[in-house]
Amino acid sequence: MILIQSKPTNDEHGFTLVEVAVVLVVVALLLGGFLKGQELIHSSRVRTLAETSAAVRTAYLGFIDRYNTIPGDWNAAAATLGLGVTVDNPSASITTSDNGRLDNPAGANVYAEPNAMWEQIAKANFIEANYPGTNAVPTQNNGLTPLNVFSAPINVGSTNEYLDVASPAPVRLHVYVGRFVPVSSIRELDVKIDDGLPQSGGVRATIPTATIFTGGPSGWGGMDANCVDSASPPNWNVTADSQDCNAVLIF
Repeated sequence: MILIQSKPTNDEHGFTLVEVAVVLVVVALLLGGFLKGQELIHSSRVRTLAETSAAVRTAYLGFIDRYNTIPGDWNAAAATLGLGVTVDNPSASITTSDNGRLDNPAGANVYAEPNAMWEQIAKANFIEANYPGTNAVPTQNNGLTPLNVFSAPINVGSTNEYLDVASPAPVRLHVYVGRFVPVSSIRELDVKIDDGLPQSGGVRATIPTATIFTGGPSGWGGMDANCVDSASPPNWNVTADSQDCNAVLIF
């Protein structure tokens, strides 16, 4: 009896080295494209933070140059006459109005002049927007202030609630970049337009316990305590990778 062995077929076989190599190349290209896209998004957001903050300062100073008065400090009645449109804030009850600076009065009126500033520079056409200027805490939804690219309110105020070698820091006017900014982005912003250090130069870290603009997790003047390390001088703590950092750009 003769046994006939059947030849193995080629219907089932593994990937060849060439096929595996092609798959690896495709995966590498897709991953590289994804990472490049993430990098471009990151850079775009940092650029927008810088441009927005610079635009706010330009509008503020341009208003002063044109009207010879401080936006937000100008009482509503006089601002209505000066701008030629109805201005609703700040009301006459805000005792710090018309004192020649943008104040943050303690208590219930802390947002009165900062919010009025947005109304006045918008109605003077220094920015393309419409803000009611109402004296209330800004939120992500009530339209009292512009939002940064991470959907946190941008405020302008005069405080000493930022890092400084002096203790306490001097009270100075500044723009808050806004909360919810990743520490990597806030550090890149500082490197691009200043010295890269949170305690010196024109870009400073806010303090986690800020109270003037309602500090803490629900407030707009503070940030996560892990955004800055404990070195001397301190650094932006990229190792901690906080996603809730904030900074001020001093005027």
